[in-house]
Amino acid sequence: MSLPVVAIVGRPNVGKSTLFNKILGKRTAIVEDTPGVTRDRIYGETSWNGREFILIDTGGIEPNTDDEMLRFMRSQAETAIMSADVILLVTDLKVGVTAADADVATMLLKSKKQVLLVVNKADSTGELPPEFYDFYNLGLGEPFAVSSVHGTGTGEILDECVKRFPAEVEEDEHDSDIKVAVIGKPNAGKSSLVNYILGEQRVIVSNIPGTTRDSIDAYFENEYGKFTFIDTAGLRKKAKVVDNIEKYSTMRTSTAIDRSDVCLIMIDAQDGVTEQDTKVAGLAHEAGKACIILVNKWDLVDKTDKTMDKMRKDIQIALSYMTYAPILFISAKTGQRVDKIFELIKFVYDQSCMRITTGALNTVLADATARVQPPTDKGKRLKVFYITQSGIKPPTFVMFCNDASLFHFSYQRYLENKIREVYGLEGTPVRIIVKQRGE
Repeated sequence: MSLPVVAIVGRPNVGKSTLFNKILGKRTAIVEDTPGVTRDRIYGETSWNGREFILIDTGGIEPNTDDEMLRFMRSQAETAIMSADVILLVTDLKVGVTAADADVATMLLKSKKQVLLVVNKADSTGELPPEFYDFYNLGLGEPFAVSSVHGTGTGEILDECVKRFPAEVEEDEHDSDIKVAVIGKPNAGKSSLVNYILGEQRVIVSNIPGTTRDSIDAYFENEYGKFTFIDTAGLRKKAKVVDNIEKYSTMRTSTAIDRSDVCLIMIDAQDGVTEQDTKVAGLAHEAGKACIILVNKWDLVDKTDKTMDKMRKDIQIALSYMTYAPILFISAKTGQRVDKIFELIKFVYDQSCMRITTGALNTVLADATARVQPPTDKGKRLKVFYITQSGIKPPTFVMFCNDASLFHFSYQRYLENKIREVYGLEGTPVRIIVKQRGE
């Protein structure tokens, strides 16, 4: 990307995510007074004084730790540092300079990157306390006093960031990106898939369910087109949503679905379709998104020549409301059939954007009503006068009739299937709006 990159780093619980949200002006990162809440790199795009840039929030850096998750978080922060033009090292005025702050500062000095030292939680007005000047000892130059809660001091650090940005270059146009949300229950392999596609440890992968708490955006381009992958927190059963952080993650997944053009619904091949899978798929279906069902961990299944067909039928029965969705059996770990995903994404996206002329639709309607007469009720027969397409993503059709109460759901489904027979519309739901003449 041609936009400058600013990374926010520091030890856990110094207010990095609060600062991130304050600069972006929206609640993008999950903020909770609990160390280690932000685990992955969270990206946001914003501007200051006419310069657009990318802001990255990172998990807290614990320089010396045996904890698996904290090691993952440190790795993610180091990757963000590598890609950044300017780094904001956030510290905590109320706690003062710690050994961990000094270790992180040493790491940043070795990186040879441009670093601004941010002393957060300077929430009081007036003279700064003597402890503020201790931060000069970190060797990173003049510290900036900031209150990420109130926003004071953020303008000064952004002014400094802009001064240190590289010269402006022509920006990449990502208007044509296909937004792809990777959704599913926890531990189905969503992050593993995104990491395999990107070829880097883009999001934390571990066998601890619920590792990904935020939705993570990652840009990718290949011969099939331009894609933005949104890796999401796994949706849990409501009974298991026991704290605010998990509640935010569930809301974030729903938001990611709304933002997407295509949803990749990840199902664990070892578990088959669970009740939670049906709920996740239902969210994407109700949102009208083009969908692909990915049966992951196929490499771990004991197979015969009939195993794939049986699982395909089981999925179609369990997810009977979305038989339009293609099913692909993959392994995010080995890369089995992962290369086929892009072609499918492009295909179902194009299907969801299909426009059909009114004349062509009414030809299908005339043939369908001639083959199967519309239903009657108490001697009154339904008459469907004409049909027209009113929208895309998903394809939406308006049918005008004499009496909407006679237009039974089963006949709507019959007409939908006839349209699909002629025009395909694979991978996408179809919306039908019934209007009575005169409406």
